[in-house]
Amino acid sequence: MTGVIDLRSDTVTRPSAGMLAAMTSAPLGDDVYGEDPTVNALEEQVAGLLGHEAGLFTVTGSLANILGVRALVPRGGEVLCEASAHIVRAELGSHAAASGVTTRTWSAPAGQIDLEQVRTLIAPDLGPYFVQTSAVSVENTHNFGGGSIQHGYDALADELNARGLPLHLDGARLWNAAVATGRTAASYASRAAAASVCLSKGLGAPVGSVLVGSAELIREARVWRKRLGAGWRQAGVLAAAGLYALEHNIERLAEDHANARVIALVLADAAPGSVKPDQVDTNIVVADLAGTGKSVAQVVEAARDSGVLVGGVGATQLRVVTHLDASAADCRTAAETLARIIAG
Repeated sequence: MTGVIDLRSDTVTRPSAGMLAAMTSAPLGDDVYGEDPTVNALEEQVAGLLGHEAGLFTVTGSLANILGVRALVPRGGEVLCEASAHIVRAELGSHAAASGVTTRTWSAPAGQIDLEQVRTLIAPDLGPYFVQTSAVSVENTHNFGGGSIQHGYDALADELNARGLPLHLDGARLWNAAVATGRTAASYASRAAAASVCLSKGLGAPVGSVLVGSAELIREARVWRKRLGAGWRQAGVLAAAGLYALEHNIERLAEDHANARVIALVLADAAPGSVKPDQVDTNIVVADLAGTGKSVAQVVEAARDSGVLVGGVGATQLRVVTHLDASAADCRTAAETLARIIAG
């Protein structure tokens, strides 16, 4: 299909000419030996931006999360998180399958932190009778919560610090939260013992995430990355794209947020109650089609036939994600197309 507007995810972007030039001119080495200068530069820069000692470049955000959670939670221990968090809904049970980590969850609107529920869930060491809570994980922004910013984040971090429990931050879209709030990414990530950030979502790099933490945590994570078959060789080709993205594509995330709000306004007008535009924090719009007479599958198929690609994230939930390869005009066209289908 030509002329398609693809809003299924912010992972569908293609490297720009400037990014491709950076990739082809990057100095390279073997990263398994720690000798790729571009990878080393990326890891050092991201760790510094996030207020941590060290970083580890990984192929995906899921792998960064596997390594981060594994570093904080012993085999047979548990991590607490919100029920629709990426680590329990979209990582194919990898924390249990690969690391022997169990989970318990709280549930809250838009995937928010509910401190009272977390307090109730935290299980102390009660000997050989119950699973002990080893960490709490927060996704910020929250994908299936419609790109929501976690407004109770600092209160939770304070609570966990007082209890001596580590915080894991799934910051796949942390850059979006930082731009939307005006906070630094470090003000979020430095509160966590381990944090991951994606370069291949809103920032537009083709591949890659970075896990950050203490030097000791990252040394151990590097061993486990190799153990899981995910050691890099001349990965500087991809790390260069990440460095370019950090330099050029963070502040422009505000454009994606503005485009998402336009989409939300158009959809809310076509199907009142399906989405609340004032609750669209960043670049993701989740519209609930219950009551519209249209199923997610119907809308997705009809939109595709009209040259607009979107996806579903639930029985009645349609997800639209803005990104740097979709202009303001593209987003408005897509929104009007979806509105016509939903209201038709």
